[in-house]
Amino acid sequence: MDLYAQLGVKRGASEAEIKKAYRSLAKQLHPDRNKDNPQAAERFSKITQAYDLLSDADKRARYDRGEIDEEGNPKFGGFGGGGGSYGGARPGQGGGGFEGFPGGGAAGGPDLSDLFEGLFGGATGRRAGGSPFGNSAGARPRAAVKGADVAYRLTVPFIDAATLSPQRVTLADGTTIELKLPKGVEDGAKIRLAGKGEAGPGGKGDAIVTVSIEPHRFFTRDGQNVRLDLPVSLKEAVLGAKVKVPTPDGAVMLSVPKGASSGKVLRIKGRGFSDKAGTRGDLLVTLMVDLPAGDAELERFVEGWAGAAGNPRAGLGV
Repeated sequence: MDLYAQLGVKRGASEAEIKKAYRSLAKQLHPDRNKDNPQAAERFSKITQAYDLLSDADKRARYDRGEIDEEGNPKFGGFGGGGGSYGGARPGQGGGGFEGFPGGGAAGGPDLSDLFEGLFGGATGRRAGGSPFGNSAGARPRAAVKGADVAYRLTVPFIDAATLSPQRVTLADGTTIELKLPKGVEDGAKIRLAGKGEAGPGGKGDAIVTVSIEPHRFFTRDGQNVRLDLPVSLKEAVLGAKVKVPTPDGAVMLSVPKGASSGKVLRIKGRGFSDKAGTRGDLLVTLMVDLPAGDAELERFVEGWAGAAGNPRAGLGV
């Protein structure tokens, strides 16, 4: 691709226009701001190479005359005659090799440290030796492109999500790992596994695991709490009782108070989901009085029961 087009400027653009265009693109595409986007890192490398060549007056003139290509390599039309030079040095230059390769041209191209100073907050732009990318010799900066990230979707049982039970994940290369769920895990949460993606010149990319928490057949999530509708018999509600209750961590005994009505909520502490600090919510148990259908004895008892007095709906204004 034409170097001017890569920077979004026209041929004949001034040095200041080229520099301004590069700075604008570099802000958008810098690898530190696009850690999850290998395409941006690759584009950043290309615009840096384009700026490197076009900011050198001699190289830019040779490029405009068609003597060198976008990589800074000489163009030549054949062996033993016309076209560009192959091998030896240009008049007035020592050394051999292609210009832009070791042994040819200026040592390493322009120093871009002045361009990047302050561009990414000072320390981000300069890492070592005065070069914005840690190249102590001021050589042409090239961002090594990491391999692509690989996306996975992990379906986690409701109980496992509440108790943060480790999950086994099989990666694309066939290896199986044990994944530790993070505190405060939510449905749709993304977990990054560094270095578990595809290989690339700058190292392996990452695996991005999206968590999907399965619904449960009788538990529901309410923030960090878990809710449960618990059926109790009329006798248990009237007289009170100790009943066994399921929780995400196993069954426990719960005391139902005497005279409990449907809708009464009892709390079992620490049996919910964890927040990001690791503190667990509670299990909120809503009592549901289960009346037997067609129980003749119960019907006779209620018909002759004089204890039911007053209007239980009076608080509703009816």
